[in-house]
Amino acid sequence: MTHKREIQGKVVSISGDKTVRILVERKVLHPKYHKTVKKFKSYLIHDESNEAKVGDLVIAVECRPLSKNKSFRVKSVEHAEVII
Repeated sequence: MTHKREIQGKVVSISGDKTVRILVERKVLHPKYHKTVKKFKSYLIHDESNEAKVGDLVIAVECRPLSKNKSFRVKSVEHAEVII
């Protein structure tokens, strides 16, 4: 059994049918200045049931390549609270 990477990020856009774009933030130490710096990367995630909306927190798991840019599937979605 192989280990599958899991990433966690916030949904920033709906990119067509069954696809969402998430933004993943990680903190790294700057090599010269030894200060913690935020780095961001966005991923296209396969959302089979179209349940994720903009602002939701998503955990995605690595899978086989589904298209040129999609290699992750939605594992769970934590819906953001709607404030009116």
